[in-house]
Amino acid sequence: MKVVVVGSGGRLGTALMREYQDMFDVTGFNHIQLDLANAGEIHAKIGKMDFDVLVNAAAFTNVDLCEKQRDQVFRINAEAPRLLAGICRDKKAKFIHFSTDYVFDGEKREPYVEEDSTNPISVYGESKRMGEENVLAVQDGHLVVRLAWIFGPDRPSFVDGMIARARESEQVAAVADKFSTPTYTRDIAEMLLPILDRSAGRGDALRRPRTPQRGVPTNTNADVAGLLHFTNLGECSWQEYAQHALDCCHQFGIPLKARKVASLKLSEMKNFIARRPVYTVLSTAKYSRLTGSSPRPWRDAVAEYVREYVAR
Repeated sequence: MKVVVVGSGGRLGTALMREYQDMFDVTGFNHIQLDLANAGEIHAKIGKMDFDVLVNAAAFTNVDLCEKQRDQVFRINAEAPRLLAGICRDKKAKFIHFSTDYVFDGEKREPYVEEDSTNPISVYGESKRMGEENVLAVQDGHLVVRLAWIFGPDRPSFVDGMIARARESEQVAAVADKFSTPTYTRDIAEMLLPILDRSAGRGDALRRPRTPQRGVPTNTNADVAGLLHFTNLGECSWQEYAQHALDCCHQFGIPLKARKVASLKLSEMKNFIARRPVYTVLSTAKYSRLTGSSPRPWRDAVAEYVREYVAR
């Protein structure tokens, strides 16, 4: 099966390339190789290719910078997905597009389901919502996967920044009144495997050893399309997330100066330009119904990441 990954140089895209390189014929495009703000370049480079699935892991994700570069943000996060979806439709290929929890306003106090109304409160969130709408309007067989708080070994994220600070200082702090769920890039790559198989008509053909505690299914009996939420299981604040990461470091013998993460309020983050939604936990109930399995808890995923990558 031929798979194209757009955004192959990012945190998620790099993980997808690594996980799939021995299973599929994978071609990747990073932001230098493909300018998503250039419609002509998209058509010239992607339109001439032969592939079965295109995965769009690229986006303009600097939430604060998005407020200053609205036009560029919408070209990359909204218009480019529409063009890619159209190319996939014409080729009868599956398009998998990643979106974000920031399409919600954060006013709800229980996990958001796919049917909940979106109401973004930032330019980034607005652009990603439009990207979702554009993709699903082109072809109802395409898939939009909403993710949250992505971490992994290929590009630094929040958890890496907190560990780095804890190495240098006894005093570290993180926001305690903003909630969502950390999501491991390795788990995202694995959850897509049965969807890729179904898209290629391979059914149960793929057999790859899994780590049982991840709870990732080997196949699903339905072609997944439309909107789907995927994160690791559970919820936490940035402070709880950081504290667990530091606890794991101490458990695995990684030297840190800090042991405790002090609490901050979101309102105290004066360097933030864009508004951040307070509560954006995504329900994974639909994913579980479709696959018969649940994602593994975020604490287990973070512990594995710290053990395998930070402790080296």
